[in-house]
Amino acid sequence: MYLKVINGILILCLSAPVFADDREERYRQAGHPATPSAIFNELSFDQDPAIRERVASNRRTPVAVLLRLANDPNTSVKISLATNLSAPDGIYPILARDAALAVRSVVARFEYVPVTALAILAKDKDVDIRLEVARNLNTTRSILSQLMADDNDRVKAVATLALQRLSEEEAEGN
Repeated sequence: MYLKVINGILILCLSAPVFADDREERYRQAGHPATPSAIFNELSFDQDPAIRERVASNRRTPVAVLLRLANDPNTSVKISLATNLSAPDGIYPILARDAALAVRSVVARFEYVPVTALAILAKDKDVDIRLEVARNLNTTRSILSQLMADDNDRVKAVATLALQRLSEEEAEGN
């Protein structure tokens, strides 16, 4: 009897995937919408950045996990997070201040970026980031007006055109 129980436990243990050592299974779990919150949390600390990227891009990842990933040391993880349509607005100001130019660039170009992040990026030291803000269709009149006073002539020109576009759209709407 005891031997059957021990055999059953041994078979169960050997047939169950070893989650901690099985990269393929961790990757699958990181991308699966039905993954439990506790597993998302565990995977957000994974040593493999590809796993953390997948957690960051998953629309079902809990907000607390996404907020932590906004400070991940890996640029690709933060870029995945920036394009996650389920990321809360509070993540974008964090990413807009990121040291990595690539992260700030993705945020500046993202179609659904909140205005608060665009306002931060409009003051970015990098000209290309300010250009992307001027090109972003979510950029407000106020931010475009600020960019029209930019030191860079290209930023001024793009902001001027964007403001004209906004005026034309408003005139067509009336």
